[in-house]
Amino acid sequence: MTKMRSVYIHIPFCKSICSYCDFCKVFYYEKWAHEYLLRLKDEIEDFYQNDEIKSIYIGGGTPSALSLKEIEFLLELTKKLKKSLNLEFTFECNLDDINEDFLKILKQYQVNRLSIGIQTFQKHLLKLLGRNHTYEDAFEKMKIIRSFGFHNVNLDLIYAIPSETKKDLMNDLKLFLKLKPDHISTYSLMIEPHTLLFSKSIKPIDECIDSEMYKIIYKFLKKKKYVHYEISNFALLNRESIHNLTYWNNEEYYGFGVSSSGYLENIRYTNTKNLLKYLKGNIDPVREILSKQDIMDNEMMVGLRKRKGICVQEFQEKYHVILEDVYPIKPLLKNGDLKLKNGYLFIPFEKVYVSNEILLKMI
Repeated sequence: MTKMRSVYIHIPFCKSICSYCDFCKVFYYEKWAHEYLLRLKDEIEDFYQNDEIKSIYIGGGTPSALSLKEIEFLLELTKKLKKSLNLEFTFECNLDDINEDFLKILKQYQVNRLSIGIQTFQKHLLKLLGRNHTYEDAFEKMKIIRSFGFHNVNLDLIYAIPSETKKDLMNDLKLFLKLKPDHISTYSLMIEPHTLLFSKSIKPIDECIDSEMYKIIYKFLKKKKYVHYEISNFALLNRESIHNLTYWNNEEYYGFGVSSSGYLENIRYTNTKNLLKYLKGNIDPVREILSKQDIMDNEMMVGLRKRKGICVQEFQEKYHVILEDVYPIKPLLKNGDLKLKNGYLFIPFEKVYVSNEILLKMI
């Protein structure tokens, strides 16, 4: 039987570099973008195995930084993929790049989900993050998006930004909800090496405030009928991200493009992060062959990110092992780090903030 897989395509180009971003990215340069898309075409033709695709996610970088002609070329490449009838097709974009011509092209190529990096609407926080937009900008763009029939829109929210207050966060949450997104991805700001914030010696916010902000987000969005289906993600009913659930369900996916990662059969791979290498056709992937134990460990780590957790019976049928024979489930249930309900093992909400520590105890 043909496997159902997902596809991630990385576009590393940006018109400006945000101060917090540590993803593989460079300033947009037309010559490089042209060459990059040709290499991407080669990679897809060489490695795609003709299986059915249930989700496509084009991320970056900033895919919408490409010219309309380049976006059309990129989307034309996806015609090579055998798409399922219920395909979820996500395209990441910046507010500045959204216009009628852009949306027309996306519609033409079956894109049915947009992901927009808003992050915040607070002026002093936008300045720190190296971004520049207003709520009014977002409101007008969302009107255009909805008029083109896009009924599945994700907005990214960053919180725990240095100098951010709880009042700032509440203001952002209220403004986000006015835009009526179908999905909200939330990210606690991590100040990573190789970012502008790190180079300026900006210190992260206090962990206690970070934790309190997480609880504020959860309570506010729950009251507004958003389902908290994964540690960092909230969605209206039936608007959960199919693509992201591919990762959290430990299912297989292709990664195409510089720095992209994939998981096929029992192999995880990551392409070169060197753009010049990639432009010369040298994908140079680092491959890791996974043992059964590796695969089970990964399923536990990603599966427990889901608020519903892991189905014990399905895990047993999939791996032919009993969970508690492989992992220290009983002591973690006893001390409250884990709960078992209706056949699902999960981390209770009050322990979500320390989920990494719980996973370390288990694996």
